[in-house]
Amino acid sequence: MPKTDRRIAKSQSAIKSAVLALMSLKNFDNITIQDIADEANLNRGTIYLHYTDKYDLLDKMIEEHIHELRVLCHVASDMTFQEGNYIWYEYFEKHKLFFSTMLDSKGAPYFRKQFLELVVEEFGVEVNTSTGKNKGLHEDVILQFFAAATVGAVEWWFKNGMPVSARIMAEQTGILLDRNFD
Repeated sequence: MPKTDRRIAKSQSAIKSAVLALMSLKNFDNITIQDIADEANLNRGTIYLHYTDKYDLLDKMIEEHIHELRVLCHVASDMTFQEGNYIWYEYFEKHKLFFSTMLDSKGAPYFRKQFLELVVEEFGVEVNTSTGKNKGLHEDVILQFFAAATVGAVEWWFKNGMPVSARIMAEQTGILLDRNFD
């Protein structure tokens, strides 16, 4: 895999930081490429070298984080929910600006949808409706319920200023998940 030129990486980082800073202030639809360029201290042309438009930029940012969360799910596949959740909450904490912005009302509803779909997909391997506590329940209902709860807990955590540590969030949501999955 070829190494990315440091100037390109620096420009892309400035662009991403700029769009997040702007999204914390106003709705994404009201942000222009010129706003992003001004915030990043770059020319508009530099942004267009890397992204087709602001929607392409946002899509790529979301794709990056969804991909990383998927990788973390695979890393955590042999762990308990508590251990696996901690990996996620550490990642959320490390990328606080992105996640808090995306999950905020001014953020991107598309991100929440992608995040929910990822959680449904990843929980899908854990659901067993043929035996145990969930016997006879509809798999899609279970998946939607726990995915919505998981995403909601993450939203609550960010919207309330992360009032408990990542470790506590991971442990307590892990306990709740462990209680319901065989």
